[in-house]
Amino acid sequence: MRRTVTEIRSMKAKGKRITVLTAYDASMARLLSECGVDILLVGDSLGMVMLGYDSTVPVTMEEMLHHAKAVRRGAPESFIVGDMPYGSYHTGVRDAVINGLRFIKEAGCDAVKLEGGLAMCETVRALVAAGVPVMAHIGLTPQTASQLGGYKVQGKGIEEARRLLAEAKGLEEAGAFGIVIECVPSKLAKVLSASLAMPTIGIGAGVDCDGQVLVIHDMLGMFEKFTPKFVKKYADLAPLMKAAIKQYDEEVRAGVYPGTEHGFAGEGDYLELLSQ
Repeated sequence: MRRTVTEIRSMKAKGKRITVLTAYDASMARLLSECGVDILLVGDSLGMVMLGYDSTVPVTMEEMLHHAKAVRRGAPESFIVGDMPYGSYHTGVRDAVINGLRFIKEAGCDAVKLEGGLAMCETVRALVAAGVPVMAHIGLTPQTASQLGGYKVQGKGIEEARRLLAEAKGLEEAGAFGIVIECVPSKLAKVLSASLAMPTIGIGAGVDCDGQVLVIHDMLGMFEKFTPKFVKKYADLAPLMKAAIKQYDEEVRAGVYPGTEHGFAGEGDYLELLSQ
């Protein structure tokens, strides 16, 4: 049975840690689902790891929906959150609700995620009222990283920390069922988690959040362009994949692959066809 928003929220009260990983296609989604990951996030990080963009900013609604649909097909029983891309909720509440509903109606997502603090409370409230569950996202918000001075730790100073606490409480009051806290000091994340009834999902925010999220390509060592400090590589697949691909390339060129064991037998030698 698919998890519900109520079940996700209750995991915090029960002291159960929440696991979240990104998924962008059906095959990976199926693997994550079979491994028991609680939430699959169709993150706009797909812009960099799947589509080759330099940031998440160029990702479109159509691209997000395309990948979200694939993830749903691969993991029909998983709780799936669709990341609302840059520009899909910044032009007014009406646009945000329309695009949020598309994630639910067209892609089969269970919820959406959007970045931003107090300025997003009205949007969150409208989405929830329209029947679209919302996961919030504060701290380092990649879609607007340039406004934050780049990809830097947020909330180091006490005033910044107060702002983040006010944002988190405001988003919870607006109806968010959970919140991603990215790149903030571990002690601050612990305070934020203790101050909220909704689950906190950390990424670069220490162990005291109620759950953790990572980009699947980062934790499997498949994205070599850059590895954030907070990422633990549970595997280093890129070298293994390269070795396999190079071996295939060499064997094809040498006429070693395919071997007879990879072929199919027929009823004749077919050489007579050459004379026809």
